[in-house]
Amino acid sequence: MTPEPKAPSVAPVPPPIGLFAQVIFGSRWLQVPLYVGLIIAQAVYVLLFLKELWHLVLHSFDASEQQIMLVVLGLIDVVMISNLLIMVIVGGYETFVSRLNLSGHPDEPEWLSHVNASVLKIKLAMAIIGISSISLLRTFIEAGNLGTTRSNFTESGVMWQVLIHLTFIVSAIGIAWVDRLGETGHRKAAGHG
Repeated sequence: MTPEPKAPSVAPVPPPIGLFAQVIFGSRWLQVPLYVGLIIAQAVYVLLFLKELWHLVLHSFDASEQQIMLVVLGLIDVVMISNLLIMVIVGGYETFVSRLNLSGHPDEPEWLSHVNASVLKIKLAMAIIGISSISLLRTFIEAGNLGTTRSNFTESGVMWQVLIHLTFIVSAIGIAWVDRLGETGHRKAAGHG
């Protein structure tokens, strides 16, 4: 008895999609110009970083330690905003427009393999808190000049900045908590919890 030859497996053909569904699904490509705009904004931040770095190098011998620290904090702030832009550009495109097909690429970001809208929201909230923290630290350092003519800050301005920062923190905790509740609900519905 000779074994019967196996028929080659054929992938199932998906059912045809209606025209209206194609238009709705295809509308995701309208976001591409938005991501291109963010890439241009990223280039502007690179130029700003280089300008500030050049200014720091040229004036490092004339500046006080506090002035150098403020410029360095400004550079860190630019880098963190740039990181936020990358998360939005890469993660948003991958989540809402189309796959980037980076599997196996040596430079594939680790977080991209498990990105979805919830993960992206939490990562963005944490990045915003980091940016706000750097900005608040700069404010505290510069606020040491309160009462002098050199200060750009008022006590109420500093207080509002602290309250806004705390609002970011509470919002991030709320987003993470709601996301966790959703995960727990999904596990219970799937019978894993």
